Amino acid sequence: MSWTRVIVLSALTTLLILTFSSVVENAAVRDDSKPADHKGAARQVFMPESDASNFFKRRGRRSVQYYEFQAEQRVLMQKDEQRREYNEEQRNEYENYVEEERDEINERSRETNEQLREYHYDGFYPRSQWFH
Repeated sequence: MSWTRVIVLSALTTLLILTFSSVVENAAVRDDSKPADHKGAARQVFMPESDASNFFKRRGRRSVQYYEFQAEQRVLMQKDEQRREYNEEQRNEYENYVEEERDEINERSRETNEQLREYHYDGFYPRSQWFH
């Protein structure tokens, strides 16, 4: 019961602090009596057509270094892909090797166990309860 009282009191305290703080006043919507200047904002965002076409013409010409950089990046990406494929192939080969080795070891141990059973079951000794 005491925990619920502590939680309720702390929640109420936080609510009162937020209600009377200046943060809430700053977050309030301004009440401007004059309308916003939409054409001025449009002038700031948009530029004349001639300036825009000049901008894109300048941006259209790329330097030789840019194309060299792109070619180097393509070569690096190809090398990374080849390295990734090589590593994946090596990992798969190793996993196959380990699986075959494990199977071979299991087969050898199974054969050894069978030979031991045959030795113990040859008729000279009665069958043991552990070898079925």
